Amino acid sequence: MSASSPEPPRPPELHRARAMAESFGTDAAAYDTARPGYPVALIARVVHGLPDREVLDVGCGTGIAARQLQAAGCAVLGVEPDPRMAAFARSRGIPTEVATFEEWEPAGRTFDAVTAAQSWHWVDPEIGAAKAARVLRPGGRLAVFGHVFEPPAEVAEPFAVAYRTAVPDSPFRGPARRPVEAYRRLYDDVADRIRGTGAFDEPQSWRFDWERRYTRDEWLALLPTTGGLTRLARGLLQGILDAVGAAIDSLGGGFTMEYTTLGTAAVRVG
Repeated sequence: MSASSPEPPRPPELHRARAMAESFGTDAAAYDTARPGYPVALIARVVHGLPDREVLDVGCGTGIAARQLQAAGCAVLGVEPDPRMAAFARSRGIPTEVATFEEWEPAGRTFDAVTAAQSWHWVDPEIGAAKAARVLRPGGRLAVFGHVFEPPAEVAEPFAVAYRTAVPDSPFRGPARRPVEAYRRLYDDVADRIRGTGAFDEPQSWRFDWERRYTRDEWLALLPTTGGLTRLARGLLQGILDAVGAAIDSLGGGFTMEYTTLGTAAVRVG
């Protein structure tokens, strides 16, 4: 999520927004092209010390994180509720089963890691950590992670104004500011749920800071893949993109994005 994007509702509300949760497959190829991957150091930390490298990737989407895990030597199975996203992941070499994590049937299978990249907020918090514990082998790791990103104020402010004008009654709301601490609280909530299972060691907090340069076209390609925009009518969406595009043009046609990738992870005890 971005600082130009209004702050999302806190769990346990968001997982109930199934229409939004399953709207990202509208253009799965565009989603896969526009969305960034994850820091190499994060992927290394996910797989470090695992007994083996069989991974269940929850809400795998088009397989962005799953392909990185695969490249790190993991055998990855994806679980994805949107059949369009699942089909795309399969086309990129990720075996993927169509289901929400809550309804997915493990059929006796267990894993060395359960990961959720930019997707755990769509999982029922009363079910997620406990189910992960059931499918993890002793010594296996649950790793939940995702990006927070901060466009410069010159880009964030026009987005916020255009969004509020286009969708005044949206439950997504908030100022155009860096929301790292707000999102850190979401990961703290995940840690509390993990502790509550009694099945894991003490959760760890992860943070990785990095940057990426975006052109106007690259950023305007990414925006429609974010949760607040995936279901907007084309006319409303275009108005937001026009406002943001003009702002990027005023910066010379590009800008540097400051990313923070946050995570919470814990190891399954014996």
